[in-house]
Amino acid sequence: MKLEHIGIAVKDLQQANLCYEKLLGIAPYKMESVSSEGVNTSFFQTGESKLELLEATHFLSPIARFIDKKGEGIHHIAFEVPDIYSEIQRLKEEGFEFINEIPKQGADNKLVCFVYPKNAHGVLIELCQTIKD
Repeated sequence: MKLEHIGIAVKDLQQANLCYEKLLGIAPYKMESVSSEGVNTSFFQTGESKLELLEATHFLSPIARFIDKKGEGIHHIAFEVPDIYSEIQRLKEEGFEFINEIPKQGADNKLVCFVYPKNAHGVLIELCQTIKD
């Protein structure tokens, strides 16, 4: 596993992009909407890892609920795996529970699934695998 990205929930993606552009000295390399998750995203490359900024597109999205409950901030940590299906099976055998055991299409050309935060000391963990064309 490698640290793929850290997801940060934001109220206003445009304002957050400006902040991180100033902070990092670079612009986001990609912006994308994931309608199934009710989110707009932008990605900043930071060495071998990335930052993903996430803005809710409607009040029922997971990001909107997160911000309502906890405010803006770190939403999840994502680890890239070579085979998401075998990693899900391995972690299930270790006793981890998943929000979604069946990977779904995520942003940045990835299959994604999430481990319940209660299984990782309060941190939402995303597993992701690049979709090969």
